[in-house]
Amino acid sequence: MKFKNIFLSAISLSLIAGGVTSCSDNFLNEKMFSNYGPEVTDVNAKIIGLHRHIASLWGWSSQQGFPACWQIGTDVASPGDTQGVEVPFYQYKDLNAENAGVGYLWEKCYEIINCANLIITSQENGGDQAATAEAMFFRAYAYNILVTLWGDVPLITVSTSVPRTDYVRDAVAKVDAVIESDLMYAIDNLPEVGKAKSESRINKDMARHLAGEAFLRMGMREKNYFKKAEDVLTPVISEGNYSLINSRYGKFLSQAGDYYQDMFRWGNQRRSQGNAEAIWTFELEYNRDVQGGTIDNPQHRRNWVPAFHKLEGMVNADSIGGRGNGRLRLSNFVKYDLFETGDIRNSNYNIRRVMWYNKPNFTAEIWVNADGYKVNKENAVKSVIVKTGDQVIPGAMDSLNVFYPHPTKWGGYDETDDFGYALVKDWPMMRLGETYLLRAEARFRQGNSQGAADDINILRDRAFKNYRNTDPSAGKISASDISIDFILDERARELVSEENRRMTLVRTNKLADRIKLNGDVKPYAPDNKVITGFESFNALLPIPLNEIQLNKDAELTQNEGY
Repeated sequence: MKFKNIFLSAISLSLIAGGVTSCSDNFLNEKMFSNYGPEVTDVNAKIIGLHRHIASLWGWSSQQGFPACWQIGTDVASPGDTQGVEVPFYQYKDLNAENAGVGYLWEKCYEIINCANLIITSQENGGDQAATAEAMFFRAYAYNILVTLWGDVPLITVSTSVPRTDYVRDAVAKVDAVIESDLMYAIDNLPEVGKAKSESRINKDMARHLAGEAFLRMGMREKNYFKKAEDVLTPVISEGNYSLINSRYGKFLSQAGDYYQDMFRWGNQRRSQGNAEAIWTFELEYNRDVQGGTIDNPQHRRNWVPAFHKLEGMVNADSIGGRGNGRLRLSNFVKYDLFETGDIRNSNYNIRRVMWYNKPNFTAEIWVNADGYKVNKENAVKSVIVKTGDQVIPGAMDSLNVFYPHPTKWGGYDETDDFGYALVKDWPMMRLGETYLLRAEARFRQGNSQGAADDINILRDRAFKNYRNTDPSAGKISASDISIDFILDERARELVSEENRRMTLVRTNKLADRIKLNGDVKPYAPDNKVITGFESFNALLPIPLNEIQLNKDAELTQNEGY
């Protein structure tokens, strides 16, 4: 089921409607139509529409670099073949209120909020409590993004149908009160895991996981929320509905791989497909006309997978992720400093550093320099004959977008779309590995470093399991190792390319500090850092300029510095 929705942001919607209805000529008095509005009486259809909004948010393709905005210019990622919208997120002097990525995220969050408000209002006076709870989850999800990345924002808790041009920003604490109330209602009224109308629909553990993240952010202002975060996350861990993936499973057992990789491969990602670690897997379908099908053309693979198809001797294949464009590169920090020997999360199946020529019947003479990189013949020291199955020999400049270490979580090949414009595979949104990390952070913030170490050691037991025969103590940590930076390191090891890294670093007030770890420099210019121009005010995003300009009857103040 698909919904073609004409809502813009809750703010922009009112302004556009106001511009239309202010005209005196009858033929200009247009009515705003949508098949996702009050005239839709099926609340289930409206809820599916909210899922559609999530798909359209993170699946936006007209600005292909949009997924990079939330990774690039942090400690974990640097630019590859940039598309445009993401450039100001590492060249911070250019980050302004007219950036398309900033505007799109704001707009889509308020679309979600407005549509959730419509559902919540329609179910008052004895309506469907589960539907209300699911709508509240999405409202809290959107507001959590907004207050994390913008700070104070307009709080809207009723669906807007009358034009308004007088919005003001409400304090984060006021918005947080709605987030908390929504999530507590959701936890009380959503179904248990396995009891929802489908496994992709929202259940109470998804609400608990989101509440844990939101409460950790709130705890930076009011410390009692750290205990609330631990308490709300613990049932997800302790009730026995999930388990970490510790052994191979699923449809790829006959292929080379490892158990960590298995849960990110297309066809293995859902609970019904054996992924016992999955809390919220956002399901996409190959047939785009069915419920849950892709919206727009998700660009995650094009961002994270390099353009290895440009290498002679390489063809697209599922085992190596399909066709990417290399818009993102892992930072030097991640590539060279983050992982310890024996960590499965750094295996070549998960952070691919080595590839082999896979084009059938391929043979070529390649000229290399003294460092073993492919070069022009006149700059070479020798030639090498390579063939199918040999290790790929890249050129030095290939590391910019063609060949470099990259995470494999977003790889997926569709043989009917060799060009690879859209990523059809499911998205990992929440899983048990992150729940342990959130609870570890909550425990650490309360002074319980041992409890934090215990949670993180559960993840590291999984990560170093295969290496323990060589080194029984591999990966083990103690309470003295725990700090917020260690937790952020572990989040990068466990969740790189999954989590919204920018949100995590802003939430923990660590963006400025962690940028310094990135370590990337422009080629052949060691004093010229890739990330430039960051100032403290860049931790928050600018309010989109068009929202300020159209809000003529009140001041929608801009964030400091923009």
